[in-house]
Amino acid sequence: MVLTMLKSPIKTSLTGSTVWDHSGSTEEQEPPPPLRSYLWLSMLACFCPAYPVNIVALVFTVMSRKSYYQGDYDGSRRLGRNALYVSVASIIIGVLIIVITCIVHFTTLEY
Repeated sequence: MVLTMLKSPIKTSLTGSTVWDHSGSTEEQEPPPPLRSYLWLSMLACFCPAYPVNIVALVFTVMSRKSYYQGDYDGSRRLGRNALYVSVASIIIGVLIIVITCIVHFTTLEY
């Protein structure tokens, strides 16, 4: 009985008026696009020593996932693409910092 009440096509709003829900209609709905938030890449970028940029990439990833689960697929794709670009930039900056630090350290070594 509870399941039939939850699947009811009629919903009530906060004001008490009824709203007809068309989400359970018989026409086919296209599946949502795949989630591309690049969480794995932004987590990997967090290990590079470019910390402010890493945090920005992680924020874009979280915002992308939140937009996707709220149904804003275009916004999710845009934020995911920004997360990808910022993650790649932070990895490149981190590798450059590591290389420059190694060069400076090993060239100024006194015997």
